Amino acid sequence: MGGAGLFYKFLYSLKDHYSVFNVFQYITFRVALAAFTSFVICILLGPRFIRALKQMNIKSRFHEEATVIYEYHKDKAQTPSMGGLLILISVLSAILLWGDLSNLYVCIALFSSVWLSVIGFIDDYKKNARHSSKGLSAKKKFMGQAVLALVIFVYLFHFPENKQISLSLYFPLFKSWVVYLGPFYIFLAFIVIVGSSNAVNLTDGLDGLAVGCSVIAMAAYAVLSYIAGHSVFSAYLHVPFVPGAGELTVFCASVVGAGLGFLWYNCHPAEIFMGDTGSLFLGGTIGVVALLIKQELLLILIGGVFVLEALSVIFQVLSFKITKKRIFLVAPIHHHFQAKGWDESRVITRFWIVAFVCAVLGLAALKLR
Repeated sequence: MGGAGLFYKFLYSLKDHYSVFNVFQYITFRVALAAFTSFVICILLGPRFIRALKQMNIKSRFHEEATVIYEYHKDKAQTPSMGGLLILISVLSAILLWGDLSNLYVCIALFSSVWLSVIGFIDDYKKNARHSSKGLSAKKKFMGQAVLALVIFVYLFHFPENKQISLSLYFPLFKSWVVYLGPFYIFLAFIVIVGSSNAVNLTDGLDGLAVGCSVIAMAAYAVLSYIAGHSVFSAYLHVPFVPGAGELTVFCASVVGAGLGFLWYNCHPAEIFMGDTGSLFLGGTIGVVALLIKQELLLILIGGVFVLEALSVIFQVLSFKITKKRIFLVAPIHHHFQAKGWDESRVITRFWIVAFVCAVLGLAALKLR
């Protein structure tokens, strides 16, 4: 208990005097508190944070050379960016209060959050300093994400008791399909972290789109984390049992609460954008949680919207290079639907619906084994 969250540690210590405080030992109770705390902090800090960003003249930067996209968003040029810091502050505050900081999974998740936010912050800062849409180079972003993948790999290689589980790849829908990757697991860690963080970054093109889909995906992984850390539930559903991973549920809940709080100000028409500071952090931490609880492949389904957005860009680039023709009117695909005449709110709402369906299907896949 020495490393537990501030309120968690103090209130739980009162159980010997008042039995009602024994409730703080239950993860489900602290999950609710973490989500509520991060939501309230984000809501309360939001107006002041937005004013501060405006005073510092931190604005969004759009690719003016992408004429179609710029036409859609030129009226948003004065909207402050770097709102990802608000999400991060809310998450860290909730975890410091209600999370078990002696749990290494929680520490890894917190480190990942800060690390990815720093990469995104540097990117956003460079864009504002240069008054350009060009920030941190892709090479440097990949290097930063590679460092995080290495940290995850080193942890999984040295600390968990059962390395046969921690360094293996499990296939959804099949009980016995398991591939032990050993040292090659580092490549999977890199693909998941780079893929998830950059896919959310690509999705972050419309008001509330990326954060809404991220909240849905992280909520699904909150459920998966609880199952992975529960010996009875994991055995019943035939998923890898990861002792201690249940505490990641508190982390996931804090991200969900902060994301909803941020969406209060980021919904259309947005008062603030999260920038790369938020998109790299949200996407990357979803990937980190997936790695830690051994549900990497399920991320393809649960994060279906993010996969679709990333693939639309990849196919668009390949098609143009090979055939000189474009598959979509504009990529990423959410802009394609805008170009077809869909209202921005319609695109956002329908993508949220798709994200929700993907998350439900991902959770339902646990029983199809």
